[in-house]
Amino acid sequence: MDMTQGVLFVHSAPRALCPHIEWAAGGAIGAQARFDWTPQPAAPGLVRAEVCWRAPAGSGARIASALRGWDSLRYEVTEEPSAGVDGGRWSHTPDLGIYHAVTDTAGNILVPEDRIRSVMERAAGDPAKFSSEMATALGEAWDEELDAFRHAGEGAPVRWLTKVG
Repeated sequence: MDMTQGVLFVHSAPRALCPHIEWAAGGAIGAQARFDWTPQPAAPGLVRAEVCWRAPAGSGARIASALRGWDSLRYEVTEEPSAGVDGGRWSHTPDLGIYHAVTDTAGNILVPEDRIRSVMERAAGDPAKFSSEMATALGEAWDEELDAFRHAGEGAPVRWLTKVG
């Protein structure tokens, strides 16, 4: 079983959900989770946390899925590529829902050939439509909404979460 690592960024959450988030994220990879929660300056009254994790490949999807049901959360999960497995990024906002992208070793989003062909077909030669469709494929709306929350977390403490056994 190939191991990989990544980061769970909980950009904003109501304090009452914190133990539930820890339980869900830890349970997704079979680890005991305890996060360092700090106030989220971009959303007064909410908290944030960053947790690095190490677990079998595919764990990023399991973590994102475990958190998906809570619409009040803003979060991102990253997973680094491992032998024979692409990396990934999952972003969630209350307004936009969840976005997933395959990533390369540098963290760049990779848009698959079929997706590009679909964008070209829907755009039908209209440059503005093509640009809009590619922006969706690249997750630009999620990046725009999460950007203020990302910057608010610079320099925040990070904890490691590792699968046991």
